[in-house]
Amino acid sequence: MTDLPARPAHLPARPYFSSGPCAKPPGWTPANLATESLGRSHRSKIGKARLQYSIDLMRELLQLPDTHRIGIVPGSDTGAFEMAMWTMLGAKPVTALAWESFGEGWVTDAVKQLKIDPTVLRADYGQLPDLNAVDWSNDVLFTWNGTTSGVRVPNADWIPEAREGLSFADATSAVFAYDIDWAKIDVATFSWQKVLGGEGAHGVLILGPRAVERLENYTPAWPLPKVFRLVSKGKLTEGVFKGETINTPSMLAVEDAIAALEWAKTVGGGEGLIARSDANAAALDKIVAERAWLGHLAADPASRSRTSVCLTVEGADEAFIKAFAGLLEKEHAAYDIAGYRDAPAGLRIWCGATVDTADIVALGPWLDWAYASLKAA
Repeated sequence: MTDLPARPAHLPARPYFSSGPCAKPPGWTPANLATESLGRSHRSKIGKARLQYSIDLMRELLQLPDTHRIGIVPGSDTGAFEMAMWTMLGAKPVTALAWESFGEGWVTDAVKQLKIDPTVLRADYGQLPDLNAVDWSNDVLFTWNGTTSGVRVPNADWIPEAREGLSFADATSAVFAYDIDWAKIDVATFSWQKVLGGEGAHGVLILGPRAVERLENYTPAWPLPKVFRLVSKGKLTEGVFKGETINTPSMLAVEDAIAALEWAKTVGGGEGLIARSDANAAALDKIVAERAWLGHLAADPASRSRTSVCLTVEGADEAFIKAFAGLLEKEHAAYDIAGYRDAPAGLRIWCGATVDTADIVALGPWLDWAYASLKAA
């Protein structure tokens, strides 16, 4: 065994690079959370006010038009997307796009749970299917930003304004990181735990007017669990989109989300969040470009994620990556950077807005150290 290389002199100040739950906003402390709503009913005046305030902040930061509604729902992003699928699919044929594990999950649910027969457009990890091959007379399910593959749709240009079907976007690693053309989106879902660095458990469901029309004029053939029901007596349950959640929310998680949204306003709002993600991704891209043993799983820069960045490591298998990530965690240089279990062996580094660019820069020498240490061993 040869001598191990010298440890880098400086650690990232916040070595939190997990792709979910993600790093808390800079300066976050539980002492800064408002607590007046804790221990109170979510249907009390203060409970409903805080829930509505969080919705208002999300609308402001996303620049979401008044045509679209925002609701807080159970089950994180998964629960929100399942709710959309179970309540709206079946009225038209379905096309599902799958290029990573979560897209494949929606295919599985459509086929095995809802018993529909979707057209499936697949691509390998690191690639996108042909977006121009999508038939928009169908309802279309897609993942805006593939958290486990590092591949995203480049924009919404491939979605026609005059479409017959509904667009369903699982946008959990995309919202607050990209400029989204909301006129092209009928349904979007996300979780606070991604770009905002909030807590899990709750999802956010965004409905455009065409989705509301579908809900009010279509009844699925299958039974709906109580937590999925968005319609009462043929009309949208508007209270869900005014802070009256379907089930009891964690007001602590709500207050944490509010704190993150208020922090976002201090860094330039939605545009500031996008700029921070872009700067982080650019810093990581520079690290990759300078190292022959590192590469991007997403080969095309136009469809490369700027949040959940997935990297290849020359000659690495699953055991090597596990040791690599474990070595950095032991040194408190980087936490949770091994790639997703179903993805090709590699690294996954979160570059969302709550990460500081200086910490991405500081990570570079530690990646060198871990790689050299394992090769030397």
